[in-house]
Amino acid sequence: MKSPSRYKHQHGLSYVEILISTLLIVVALVPALDALSSGILGSRMHAEQVSDQARMLSRMEQTLATPFAELLTQADAVADPNAPLPEPWSDPSGTPSRLLVYIARYDGDDADGDNNPFTGTEADLLWLRVRVEASPLSVETLLHE
Repeated sequence: MKSPSRYKHQHGLSYVEILISTLLIVVALVPALDALSSGILGSRMHAEQVSDQARMLSRMEQTLATPFAELLTQADAVADPNAPLPEPWSDPSGTPSRLLVYIARYDGDDADGDNNPFTGTEADLLWLRVRVEASPLSVETLLHE
């Protein structure tokens, strides 16, 4: 006959084993949640950039739909091509993701030889630019009558 075992076999998990496994899960979960928050922040920034780009392209299309004579009048009124047009062309100051519209006559053939595209201008060529303030997003085009 077999003698009874001095120790009984354990069935299930002890409190210490559950505590250690919970601690391991918590320790591993912290970096995973940190990585997840970075991804969420990146997707939010991407969504804002896509929205800004769509608004910028829409404003460019609106500007291009303006009659050339009106754009020419605006270009002649601007002394500095690096200064944005006032409202209603550009958004009001303080607007989030403010759109700025620039327009100037353009020297496409550099007839005056100074390598400055905004001097010695041609009569029927305009430069247009729309950009998002405080952002690298911008779009430019040349418009010929």
